[in-house]
Amino acid sequence: MLQNIRDNSQGWIAKTIIGVIVALMALTGFDAIFKATTHRNDAAKVNGEEISQNELSQAVDMQRRQLMQQLGKDFDASLLDEKMLREAALKGLIDRKLLLQGAEKSKFAFSEAALDQVILQTPEFQVDGKFSPERFDQVIRQLGYSRMQFRQMLAQEMLIGQLRAGLAGSGFVTDAQVQAFARLEKQTRDFATLSVKADPAAVKLTDEEVKAYYDEHAKEFMTPDQVVIDYLELKKASFFDQVAVKDEDLQALYQKETANLAEQRRAAHILIEVNDKVSEAQAKAKIEEIQARLAKGESFEALAKEFSQDPGSAANGGDLGYAGPGVYDPLFEKALYALNKDQVSVPVRTEFGFHLIKLLGVEAPQVPSFASLKDKLTKELKTQQVEQRFVDATKQLEDSAFEASDLVQPAQDLKLTVHTSAPFGREGGEGIAANRAVVTAAFSPEVLDEGANSTGIELDPETVVVLRAKEHRKPEQLPLESVAASIRVQLTKEHASAAAKTKADELIASLRDGKTPLAGQSWKVTNAATRAQEGVDPTVLQALFRMPKPAAKDKPTFSSVTLTDGSLVIVRLNGVNEAAAPSEEEKAQYRRFLASRIGQQDFAAYRKQLESQADIKRY
Repeated sequence: MLQNIRDNSQGWIAKTIIGVIVALMALTGFDAIFKATTHRNDAAKVNGEEISQNELSQAVDMQRRQLMQQLGKDFDASLLDEKMLREAALKGLIDRKLLLQGAEKSKFAFSEAALDQVILQTPEFQVDGKFSPERFDQVIRQLGYSRMQFRQMLAQEMLIGQLRAGLAGSGFVTDAQVQAFARLEKQTRDFATLSVKADPAAVKLTDEEVKAYYDEHAKEFMTPDQVVIDYLELKKASFFDQVAVKDEDLQALYQKETANLAEQRRAAHILIEVNDKVSEAQAKAKIEEIQARLAKGESFEALAKEFSQDPGSAANGGDLGYAGPGVYDPLFEKALYALNKDQVSVPVRTEFGFHLIKLLGVEAPQVPSFASLKDKLTKELKTQQVEQRFVDATKQLEDSAFEASDLVQPAQDLKLTVHTSAPFGREGGEGIAANRAVVTAAFSPEVLDEGANSTGIELDPETVVVLRAKEHRKPEQLPLESVAASIRVQLTKEHASAAAKTKADELIASLRDGKTPLAGQSWKVTNAATRAQEGVDPTVLQALFRMPKPAAKDKPTFSSVTLTDGSLVIVRLNGVNEAAAPSEEEKAQYRRFLASRIGQQDFAAYRKQLESQADIKRY
């Protein structure tokens, strides 16, 4: 609204509107008016560029879906912290906006053809190794994008990719850095481990402890945020039975299609090019020499094989096969259609050079019967009518839904049925809730909070829906009895692990004093372990290579590691073995790795610099 006022600020209407706003400011305060009119649909602004609430909702949905895919059956939407998820999604959008601005400032760019190639070569959009428009539409619809939105998103990703490659690809390292890294990377360690098992059976929990944990972690035990929607579904296919075609229209279309059929002519030619090395005069002299040899009875096919500079036809004696009008250069075509069968033209000049053209044959057009084309023509005419009806009905549906307070009237207007979905959360669900655009609309403030009908949502090129929230099932506290069992499992594991940790700490203290393990406990010894040693838990390896070097052979260092099951491993580092100097091949590998890592660090620093210099407003 404010932009429109600025654009038309000289008109009397604009002055009247401004006068009204000034009066409102006097009554309600400038700050309240400004916030109500300016930022209602903004989530943030980055250097003056907006990030909308709708973009943020989509980003939150995307994060939720990624978590769901990563965790699979272990995913529990009720454990998600919506505020944290929203903050993370907004930070990601702000970072993305900053990088796009940085790419634009640095003049990064690419062609539309390059964007097309990325789409065409993406395996997810292919069927049997070839790009499939239907598969493309299906995939991007599941992601919640229209074609235009997906191209815009992909274009932005390519720009960010260029920026990242430009920065990350510029990293370099010195020989000293390579040598230092090689020394650490090739180093091996002699160590031994001793297991201290957690004993869940020894843990005795009281009901009071379970209740205390439940009260302290109440936010973790909530039902998911869900919605039930009513929706109307408008399908293009439903209009086919509502339209009819007239016989005279079918006849007219048949005449139009058959009128475009033309005879096919089979041409052969000999081409002498005009280019940087061959002048116009030289090419003309050569083609006239060949023309003279033809006049003396030499074979056109043989001369084409010997002299023609068209690589696509010379080997076939100049034969170009059958083709209809509009295929060849206009001058070439004009000469071809002036020939009789087996006749050879005079030299013809086109943009490619000089041609001698021979007509090898003429094929009359095969005109299909009206009966054979009737079904096809009927479908074409019906499709044209259906397309228009579908467009009109879609607009009527959107207008009616916008004006109505529910879906009853729009359903009556278009003779549609109101459908009701099963409950689904922000991660989506089955049926209509599997479409990301539907989920985004269902949880939008306009639909969920204000009770409005949605705008038209395109499920696919043949289907449009509008929806409204029928029921909002807000998160509620789960009763203690329904989660007590899982709390007991968690607390038992924590207590058992804590007891094992205490035991391990006591054992390490005694080992440092020179005592030996208790009876029945023995060390598992491993010598010359690498950083990728097989058969050793990665957590143990990570701790091992962080431990300080022993002061002497008889003075090992100790540490402990907690495993995922709550048990502990005591690690005794006996010695550190320095490696031989790296080979040239190893140096090259280390150099590439380090350069890539430094490049990534440079890119991260660049992102941080962009953020520190930016004007970022969160609403």
